[in-house]
Amino acid sequence: MTYEQLLQEIATHDQRYVVMTAENRALVRNLPGILGDRFIDTGITEQTMMGAAAGLALRGRKPIVHALAAFLTMRAFEFTRTSIGIPNLPVKMSSFIPGFLSDGNGPTHQAIEDVAIMRSIPGMEVFAPADEDDLVKMLPAIWETENPSYVRINTTSNQYKHTNYELGKAEIVAEGKDVTILTYGFMFENSYHAMLSLQEAGYDVGLVNVRSLKPFDVDMLKALIGKTQLLVTIEDHFLTGGLFSIVAENLVSNQWSIPVKPMALDAHWFRPARLQEVVEYEGFDVPNLVLRISKFIQENQ
Repeated sequence: MTYEQLLQEIATHDQRYVVMTAENRALVRNLPGILGDRFIDTGITEQTMMGAAAGLALRGRKPIVHALAAFLTMRAFEFTRTSIGIPNLPVKMSSFIPGFLSDGNGPTHQAIEDVAIMRSIPGMEVFAPADEDDLVKMLPAIWETENPSYVRINTTSNQYKHTNYELGKAEIVAEGKDVTILTYGFMFENSYHAMLSLQEAGYDVGLVNVRSLKPFDVDMLKALIGKTQLLVTIEDHFLTGGLFSIVAENLVSNQWSIPVKPMALDAHWFRPARLQEVVEYEGFDVPNLVLRISKFIQENQ
């Protein structure tokens, strides 16, 4: 099932759902004729869209809004914070081309601070599915809640078949004594293949698909203490405010001790190019992940 098929199925059977877009129909191009007046395109006006979504939510609707991730999070931030966050309205945000997925569009379109921005809003839930299979397994539970949410939409294909989703819970792909990789979203696939390569090289490697960045699965993190010697966080996000920050915050607040090595964009925007070229240039391709993680393991021994 695709994202659009899932949205069509849910919105057709529940009249509360309204699909909105700020002239970004790539994910929902077939829905206007199906949903009629429950499909609203506001044009390139993300702020207007979020304000209108808040009004609809106050009238008992559940708006699912679509826009490019950079503009949905930053251009409309005040409207999201004030009109949706403060009253805690169930507006569901679907962000297109987050992280590396904006590939050649340039820094203006790079949403690599979006997790930090959205998790700063009290009550806002933040999710990052690994691929389209993960996406359609996660969304029904996310959309069902009465809380506002932000989802890094990821419709990439992957051979890995994910487990069913429980709200706020991570997916434990494998356990490992030498190192456990924590990742989310688009970086899951390369992290998965890096894990397999490291295992073939003789390392005992675990992998966690975090899925939910807020609420964060603290029980998962607690369970890793004493079972693995090292954590490595991998994300297509700034180092500040993303998964590394979330892990560090939880370790410190609970007084848990375990070494953590981050792999993120450390205070720089990535060089625009075709997607695979971006990943390779920034050092997030499988060979580079294997090289860097194996070095982390050796340094930690």
